[in-house]
Amino acid sequence: MANSRQLAAELGAALLARGESVSTAESCTGGMIAAAITDVPGSSGWFSHGVVSYGNQAKQQLLKVQASSLMDHGAVSERVVREMAAGAQALANADWAVAVSGIAGPDGGSPDKPVGLVWLAIAHPGGQTEAWSRHFAGDRQAVRQQTMEEALARLLDRVHTGASQA
Repeated sequence: MANSRQLAAELGAALLARGESVSTAESCTGGMIAAAITDVPGSSGWFSHGVVSYGNQAKQQLLKVQASSLMDHGAVSERVVREMAAGAQALANADWAVAVSGIAGPDGGSPDKPVGLVWLAIAHPGGQTEAWSRHFAGDRQAVRQQTMEEALARLLDRVHTGASQA
């Protein structure tokens, strides 16, 4: 897979060509996606907001994630990551948003939600949101790195095609 700097640069070029923007909502990556994006010179032309919502209170206050979603499904869930993406998109008035929430480890896993489980979501222009989960192997840093690259690669693909896969 291409490295994060290359993915972010390609994403920026694609967004600029379309006259669109992106925002981020990150939990387990702690701002790594936004950092990769802002490493690209000129990224202020297509990126203005990134939210690190590590705790549930931040998810609720900043991204408008419903308390019932957190209680019923947990922070690492399809429901919550969809709400995070929609919240980031609305907060930044962005065309696109990407959100991630996962269990990077080494602790915190359970049989239902093991270490390495990450939920990702992309909010598309027009209101559609797609979500998917991945189970990444490796230590905490490896899980976070793979999550960032997966998020950037899928977002780049969606922006290139301009089509929803929701």
